[in-house]
Amino acid sequence: MGHAAGLRAGTRYAFSRDFKKKGMIALSTYLRQYKVGDIVDVVANGAVQKGMPYKVYHGKTGVVYNVTKSSVGVILYKQVRNRYMEKRINVRIEHVRKSRSRDEFLNRVKENAAKKRQSKTEGTHVHLKRQPVMPREARKVSVENNKPENIAPIAYDTSI
Repeated sequence: MGHAAGLRAGTRYAFSRDFKKKGMIALSTYLRQYKVGDIVDVVANGAVQKGMPYKVYHGKTGVVYNVTKSSVGVILYKQVRNRYMEKRINVRIEHVRKSRSRDEFLNRVKENAAKKRQSKTEGTHVHLKRQPVMPREARKVSVENNKPENIAPIAYDTSI
């Protein structure tokens, strides 16, 4: 038996709608505004076949470079052997969502700015760089009440 190698081969789960998310697409999808320079995630919506990205771009994050009335142009990077090639794809807005990849960074910038202002007024030094998680402190386990007991298997009796 042959193996199908069409455009949507191997997308049975990637393009399927989630549980209890089938049916009409939320209106907020169409009302969201995209600007050039926005960071977006390309996630194909199986309910809309028009303007769907090719399966290799599903789940990738890119930057909007063009905006039209019903779609956006996105710059993505695709690994081809030993290099990353810049690819420009046009995708309808149903298949795009704003990325949250920069949220943590922007929050950290705001918090650091506030810490810096506070340390300047107090005249103290504050360390703003992220630190790796240090090993946990040593603990002593007490076995006073719960003494360990040896467990041995019951001998198999062949006389029964």
